[in-house]
Amino acid sequence: MRSKLSNEIKALDFIFENSPVKVIANRNLHEIKLVGLSIGPFEEGAQYEVPYWIASKLEKAGVVRFRSEDSLDPLKLYKIQWKERLQAAGQLSEFPKDFYPKFRRYLSQIKVEIVKNPEKMREYEKAKYLAMDIVNLRLKKILSLASTPATSTQIIKSLTEEERILYGKIHHLIEEWRNQLMKLEEEKEGDE
Repeated sequence: MRSKLSNEIKALDFIFENSPVKVIANRNLHEIKLVGLSIGPFEEGAQYEVPYWIASKLEKAGVVRFRSEDSLDPLKLYKIQWKERLQAAGQLSEFPKDFYPKFRRYLSQIKVEIVKNPEKMREYEKAKYLAMDIVNLRLKKILSLASTPATSTQIIKSLTEEERILYGKIHHLIEEWRNQLMKLEEEKEGDE
C-alpha cells in the first residue's frame, strides 16, 4: 500500500510539473526550440503561460518570475491555516488545489536560500510548522468525513487530489471494517 500511495502522489506531482503556469518575463529572449516544443519569444514585462517545469528552469536562469499570487509565502500559509481553523469540524475551507506540490517546492527553495542566508532558517521552520498544522487540521476532517457512510459530493470536491486519494483509501477501509463487523454479528445470530 505504501509504494502504491507513493506512486499515486508522484503521478500527481508529475501532472503538476507539466501543468501550465503564468510567468512574467524579466527580460527579452528569443524563441527556444526543444524537442517537440518551442517556448517564447519573451518580451520583458509580458505575461506568458508555460509548463511548470519549464518555468522553473527559466526562473533559475533569470528569464522569468512566477506571479506572486501563484506562489506560496509565509503570509499565504498563515491565511490558509487561519481559514482552515475557522471551519467547523466537518467542513473544509476553500483550499488551493495545487497546495501540496507548491508547498514542497517552496520548502526546497527556502532550503537552497538558507545556504546563502542562514536567516532563512526561521522562515523554513515557520513554514514547516504552518504546513504541518494545516495538514493535521485537514487530516482530522478527512478522517471524520471518511468515517461517515454518505459524504456530500460538494465536500469531496473541496479536497485536493492528494486528499481524495487518502479519503478514498480510508473510506474504503472503514466500510470494509464495518461490513466485517456486521457479517460477524449475522454469523453469530445464525449459530443460535
